[in-house]
Amino acid sequence: MKILVTGGMGFIGSAVVRQAISSGHSVINVDSLTYAACTENVASVAENPNHIFEKADICDGAKMLELLEQHEPDAIMHLAAESHVDRSIDGPGAFVETNIVGTYRLLEAARHWWVSQGRPEGFRFHHISTDEVFGSLGTTGFFVEDSPYQPNSPYSASKAGSDHLVRAWHETYGLPIVMTNCSNNYGPYQFPEKLIPVVILKALAGEAIPIYGKGDNIRDWLHVEDHAEALLLVLEKGELGRSYNIGGENEMTNLELVEKLCGVLDRLRPAANPYSDLISFVKDRPGHDKRYAIDATRVGKELNWHPSHTPETGLEQTVQWYLENSDWLENLKSRTGVGQRLGSSS
Repeated sequence: MKILVTGGMGFIGSAVVRQAISSGHSVINVDSLTYAACTENVASVAENPNHIFEKADICDGAKMLELLEQHEPDAIMHLAAESHVDRSIDGPGAFVETNIVGTYRLLEAARHWWVSQGRPEGFRFHHISTDEVFGSLGTTGFFVEDSPYQPNSPYSASKAGSDHLVRAWHETYGLPIVMTNCSNNYGPYQFPEKLIPVVILKALAGEAIPIYGKGDNIRDWLHVEDHAEALLLVLEKGELGRSYNIGGENEMTNLELVEKLCGVLDRLRPAANPYSDLISFVKDRPGHDKRYAIDATRVGKELNWHPSHTPETGLEQTVQWYLENSDWLENLKSRTGVGQRLGSSS
């Protein structure tokens, strides 16, 4: 397939780009290169003839239509988004603009191009979203594809809005879409504002490792390479108009996760004292959802997908990658928000 990927220089987007090309697909990588984008993320495929990079903003509808007319893709995988909850608390406007308005502009460009091509049956618009649109769970239960939307942060509200737009463009205009909602991703190339790379960065620097509240918030952790595999599978074989939850089958509290990471670091880069001594509890962020947990039965039964990384193998591989790619991490330290507490306002 020839796939147009938005946000292909970001964390999840670049994993999709690398995996798509390794699977024999051609990729038009569209990214506006905001603070979280790194061209190094696709260095391994940058010179591949099946990879084309286009610097463009999804909020520019005319440019999106121009790229569709120029490249004539078989599918769009929409991953471009503002995604950091803490940043959304401090500056929600950028999230509304990119995640809602940008998705609208892209949908309209896709619709007009699809109609102009005679509504080809093989074309697909794959919208990638998050489990955070469903809100917060109690101690039991799981998010399913039909769970009610109850977003609690500006980020999750903006993603919920984009989900609704995609669904409406399918129901109203017949645009052939598939949708996915994933749990927390981790793995190589994750921008160091998210929990796992922040822990590694702080630990290696001998600085306090911040954990919100009591560290008892629970997340389901999905390795980004497993996620990319599932996304491409849904794109190719998912039922049109249908949504699929993608999870890592890997629930743990934030404190448990950080302690596991410290244990891995103790083995791979031992220091004078255990890294867990650096753990520090800080004021919780506003509207912090208590628990996320994904029921991925549908994607397992219908598409025969299951995560291949266990918590042990996935975290070990992730820590090892950051240790071996310290230059990549070092080059990002000067970017806004790296190593800083964000989202503390209410």
